[in-house]
Amino acid sequence: MAKRLNFCDEQRADPVATRSLRLPRDLSGALRFLARASVLSILLAHGGCSSLPTSGPSNALARMDQVDPAALPYAMVKVTPDVENILERNSVRLGRVFIDRRGPAEIRFGIGDTVSVTIFEAAAGGLFIPVDAGVRPGNYVTLPNQPVDTQGNITVPYAGNIRAQGRTAVQVQTAIVNALKNRALEPQAVVALVDQKASSISVLGEVGTPSRFPANAAGERLLDAISRAGGPRNPGFDTFVTLEREGRQATAPFGSLLNEPTNNIFVRPQDMIYVFTQPQTFVAFGASGQQGQFGFGAWRLSIAEALGKTGGLNDNLADPASVYLYRGERREVAEQLGIDCSRFSGLVVPVIYNLNLRDPAGYFLATKFEMHNKDVIFTSNSTSVESSKLMTYLRLITATVNDPLMAAVNAYTVKGLAAGTGGATVVNTTSSLK
Repeated sequence: MAKRLNFCDEQRADPVATRSLRLPRDLSGALRFLARASVLSILLAHGGCSSLPTSGPSNALARMDQVDPAALPYAMVKVTPDVENILERNSVRLGRVFIDRRGPAEIRFGIGDTVSVTIFEAAAGGLFIPVDAGVRPGNYVTLPNQPVDTQGNITVPYAGNIRAQGRTAVQVQTAIVNALKNRALEPQAVVALVDQKASSISVLGEVGTPSRFPANAAGERLLDAISRAGGPRNPGFDTFVTLEREGRQATAPFGSLLNEPTNNIFVRPQDMIYVFTQPQTFVAFGASGQQGQFGFGAWRLSIAEALGKTGGLNDNLADPASVYLYRGERREVAEQLGIDCSRFSGLVVPVIYNLNLRDPAGYFLATKFEMHNKDVIFTSNSTSVESSKLMTYLRLITATVNDPLMAAVNAYTVKGLAAGTGGATVVNTTSSLK
């Protein structure tokens, strides 16, 4: 009875099959090359995590010192109660820029004002009232109305030029009486403003009736002056008011005049008020619920409300301790924040504020931190997300190396089958080496 051959006997009986299990020299060289390439790719991926796709800097990169010395310098500031107090004290409000808390301003004459002057004497036969004047209701004479000239003076007969610019009506009356007291009979003077041009207030921009009108001697505040001009055309949250006075200028939301009475200050003669509309927006990037540009929707917005507008933080991506707000701060504010401004040029210092929402106190800070127009909020990914990206990248590299290898092995297997070696070529090579 013929003895059945086992696998090893079959190999000895069929030398052709044995040769088919050996890898050709060119294939083994290719495999060694692919193995070396895979190891090199893994090392590069491990050392070059910064090449992974992301929407911005990681939390580690954001917290470290300047990465590129040639790039725009910036300063990192952690949001604390002290930082919020500094920012709140430096927020632009009209009541903080114009600190004059006096009541209504006195109306003073200026160049171009038209003035009426009436002079009284105690009896007829004086300087202005002749003896034969006859019966009359009073011993007085009214001079023709005259404007204050470019030198700031008015003219009174026998008194000469009387300084009027910058003086009140009472002060001008006293000056006239002093000039005539040695020539007239107990003179008295009454000075009145006929046409007020110098002591005026201008309200321009998006109001019902942009105009220039005389200042009210009883005094009026910013809202009163805007009301006299017809009120704002768009009394919404994106309406702003600019006040210019004596070369100084400040802008505040219209809502702050209503909600913060200290901003509704008294206007002064020669003030210029400009009302305009400017939509307030901010931009959100990174691991937030939504990314893009968002409107404030209110005259004042906190960073907590801003994050709410974006849908909050993405629970699958965000690191709550790595919420950053990018803003250009005035140099004087940056100095108060303790920033070394020697490496910054110009009046604006780029500042990145870091808000830690892992700490419950961070949410209270977020409700007080006021947003500015054109602020940028970036929320960094969690470290685990970056690690997951790296693992996915390594799997891609491994698959890229493994696929050609399997294709080559399959090709030689098919070639062996085509040569008639049967099932010998598909046997695990480990078994043939035993």
